[in-house]
Amino acid sequence: MKKHCLFCDEIVPTQAEGEYDRFIGCSCSPDGFYSLQRDSYEAILSLPHQKKRTMLHIVSAYIRELTDCKDKVALSASDLESIINSPKIPVTIDDKGKRLLQYLYRHSEGPGESVVIHPLSSSYNLTYSPNLQELVYIIDKLRSEQLLIREGMSFQLTEKGWSEAAASAEGKKLKPCAVLVPDAKDLRTDWLQMLLPKIEQYGYLPRVLAPAATENAEVYSLELIADSKLVIADLTGQSPGMYFAAGYALGLDIPVIWIVNSSDAEMLSVKFKEIRPIVWDTAEELAAFLQQRLNG
Repeated sequence: MKKHCLFCDEIVPTQAEGEYDRFIGCSCSPDGFYSLQRDSYEAILSLPHQKKRTMLHIVSAYIRELTDCKDKVALSASDLESIINSPKIPVTIDDKGKRLLQYLYRHSEGPGESVVIHPLSSSYNLTYSPNLQELVYIIDKLRSEQLLIREGMSFQLTEKGWSEAAASAEGKKLKPCAVLVPDAKDLRTDWLQMLLPKIEQYGYLPRVLAPAATENAEVYSLELIADSKLVIADLTGQSPGMYFAAGYALGLDIPVIWIVNSSDAEMLSVKFKEIRPIVWDTAEELAAFLQQRLNG
C-alpha cells in the first residue's frame, strides 16, 4: 500500500503497525522509515496551509536527522509543536550549515572522503531548509569558508571542515542569558514554554530572574547579570529595579532586549532613545518578535 508523506510530499510504501503507519524510504528517511499515528494523518492534513508551510519541512528534517543517526521516530499530531519549538532545531544559517557538516562527518571516515547526496533536489531537509535554494546557498557558503569541496553530487569535508564537524557534533555550549521579569508570580506557563525554547534555539541558556524567588524564577543578582551574554528585560509593571539591573548590564556592554506588554506601553516613566522596547500582546506574538530580533 502506498501513501502520501505529509512532510516531504512523496508517495511511498507504507506498512501498518498497530496504531501507526510506517512510511518507508521517503526523503524524510531515504534509507529507513518513520512511523505516524494513523489517526493523526487527517489532523495534520487539515492544518491551515500557512502553518503547514512553516512547519512540515522542519518535521521532515527532524525525522531525517534522527533516523540517519539510527534513532526510531514515531510521531503523532500532538508532537509537532514541541518539535518546532525545540531548542535543538537550528534556525540560523550557520547552525544549519553545521548540520550538513555533521551529516558528511557521519557518512565518511575522514577528510577528503566523498559522500554522494542524491538527489540533491529533495535533500534540503539535511539543513532544515524550506527549499533547495537555501541549501545551495549554505553549500556555497561552506565552500567559500573552505569547509567542504563539492563536485556535482559528491561532497568532501576539508581538514578544517572535519574539525568543525567533530567539534559541533559534540554539542555547543549555550551562552547564559538573563530574562529579567518584575513579578514571577504573574508568569504564565504558556509564556515560559513559548519564550524560553525560542531563546535556546539561538544558542542561549535562559535563566528567569525576578526580585523574589518562585517556582519559575531565581532571585536576580548583579553576579548573575554580569555572567550573562544577553539580557531580556521586561518593563511591564515599571519596576525601578528593572531599569537598574538592565542598565547595569548595558554598563558591562551586555546586549539588552527590552520588552513590555501593550497594557503598559504608553505609561513608561523612563523614556530614552536607547530604550525601544518590543511591545507585545500574546506569548506567540512576543516569541515571533524575539525571533526576529535574535535573527537580526
